[in-house]
Amino acid sequence: MPNRPVPTLPRLLAVLCFAFAAPAFAQQGGEAPPPAVTVVTLEASDVTLTSTLPGRVAASAVAEVRPQVNGIVVERLFEEGKPVQQGDPLYRIDPATYEAAKAAADAALAQAQAQLASAEREATRQEELRQRSVTSQQTLDDALATRDVAAAAVKVAEANVLAAEIDLDRTTIRAPLSGVAGLSQATQGALVTSGQATPLTTIRAIETVNVDVTQSAAELLRWRRSGQAVAAEEGSIVTLRLADGVAYEHTGRLAAAEPHVNEQTGVVVLRLEFPNPDEFLLPGMYVQVELPQGTVQDAVLVPQEGVMRDRRGRPLSMVVTAENTVESRELTVQRDQGSDWVVTEGLAAGDRVIVAGFQKVSAGMTVTPEERAAEAETATAATE
Repeated sequence: MPNRPVPTLPRLLAVLCFAFAAPAFAQQGGEAPPPAVTVVTLEASDVTLTSTLPGRVAASAVAEVRPQVNGIVVERLFEEGKPVQQGDPLYRIDPATYEAAKAAADAALAQAQAQLASAEREATRQEELRQRSVTSQQTLDDALATRDVAAAAVKVAEANVLAAEIDLDRTTIRAPLSGVAGLSQATQGALVTSGQATPLTTIRAIETVNVDVTQSAAELLRWRRSGQAVAAEEGSIVTLRLADGVAYEHTGRLAAAEPHVNEQTGVVVLRLEFPNPDEFLLPGMYVQVELPQGTVQDAVLVPQEGVMRDRRGRPLSMVVTAENTVESRELTVQRDQGSDWVVTEGLAAGDRVIVAGFQKVSAGMTVTPEERAAEAETATAATE
């Protein structure tokens, strides 16, 4: 074996000094500083909860135009997709048959009136003869009866004339309400019949539109029993979001609620009314309604990133106390509101909730809190 060099005394002293000095150097560095966490200071306020409910736009009034007489369409008098006013002519049916019926009814009326005049003269003559005892009472009674029958025949003839006039007038089909006319389902020369299944066109009033949504009856009862103010009452202001995610510029109101719960679905139908002056909303359009459900008194809005759940699924938040120590709080969460949770118990105004950095802390630790708003301002200043 080769001989190993024996350490000299100065080298041995240097090694021992280094070994004893290492712990001293570690102690001079001190303990690690408290970890930094990002917090949000909470504020209490009255929070109005809203629900986003799907629905479809419906016209405030709809009229399916159908003929009330039979005949051939000889003319269409409106432009498809254009507004029409109540009473405007839409179609004209060949009136020849109904003009003839009207003429026949007029002739029957004239004949009945002539018979009535003759019967009245005969009755008057028989009354005079009876006063002079020239004729019998039976003859007078027969003359009076004939006069009354003739008078009734005149009324029947007048009714026939009125019916003929109505049918003749119905050969011009008019708009039953003001609105926008749809596409025509009948062309010139088409044979139409009274009360047919297929409408000639459909008129929709869309200056004001309705949106029907469904509200859970169980949720409505829960709010009423909790003593909270229910916002979903008649006249409540509601907002609308279109299918592309853009909010509608006009607000609406809750017009009515169906006083009936659907047995199969357990929901109540709510009818919302929205102005539509520019006719931007069209019937059948899919929309989402943000409907106010109720008001929570003295609630706090906690950012969702500041709420976690334990193994049992209970919501928790890590709060920084006045002494900058971490404290765990169990929460009572009402529901979500946008990017926040509505908390009614467990937190109060002024509490500082950790929203970032809680992975490296635990209850009882001392931390260095930094407000999230201050961080945002610092980042903005750095970018500028």
